[in-house]
Amino acid sequence: MKEPPLLEIDNATIWRGSTRVFHDFSLTLQQHERVAILGPNGAGKTTLLKLINRELYPVASDDSWVRILGRERWNVWELREHIGLVSPDLQSHFTPNSTVLEVIVSGFFSSIGVHYQLREHIQPMQLQKSVEVMQMLGLKEFREREFETLSTGQQRRCLLGRALVHDPDTLVLDEPTSGLDLKAGFEYLSRIRELARRGRSLVIVTHHLDEIPPEIERVIILKNGQIKADGPRDAVLTAEVLSDVYDTSLRVAHVDGHFMVYPAENN
Repeated sequence: MKEPPLLEIDNATIWRGSTRVFHDFSLTLQQHERVAILGPNGAGKTTLLKLINRELYPVASDDSWVRILGRERWNVWELREHIGLVSPDLQSHFTPNSTVLEVIVSGFFSSIGVHYQLREHIQPMQLQKSVEVMQMLGLKEFREREFETLSTGQQRRCLLGRALVHDPDTLVLDEPTSGLDLKAGFEYLSRIRELARRGRSLVIVTHHLDEIPPEIERVIILKNGQIKADGPRDAVLTAEVLSDVYDTSLRVAHVDGHFMVYPAENN
């Protein structure tokens, strides 16, 4: 039997508050893809994330739907076993005095930290898995450190570990290097690339071409709630396409599998 798509949006209309972001919008992401979703502010990237994360739903209609892995309704705890989300927004809202271990364990409960009532429900296998994830991400020595005492890069690794405790098939990364300096950003993307090489599927939502690692195969560009380009990254990340999307003259450089963009008028 053919497996269902990771995400299937068909003729959907989606509002955020009083703003209609998508109208008659359709998009399909297959399982086992490595995809980057790119676009300027207001393009609809955040709304798309909220759809995947089950924070938003489309306007009810018989001829439209949003399905994740073939289903329109999910229990968020069950969904986390299939899709792990890491975002700077989650990082800014996390309980500051949570320890690294508590941050990672909280992934089993989809909670912001491990509250007193949850601690008695932590199972030995959950602790063991959390320690394994800390070891993999180079965080074991920080096990009892408080979240607020870590560098931004270390915090981001904690949240990646929180997403990985379920061994989800797909990681959804929102602006993965936002707030990181060059060294931390390169180290973080290196870990993401290693996960991809081990078979993890990726959906990266970003403003920046330099956050798109060589392992990404497909690029989708949004603008004003519409898909402006969708295809293999070499065909989509061109000066012509990006200049049209961003309404400015641009050039694109391609070095060792990475893309960089710069103003055309400077050359």
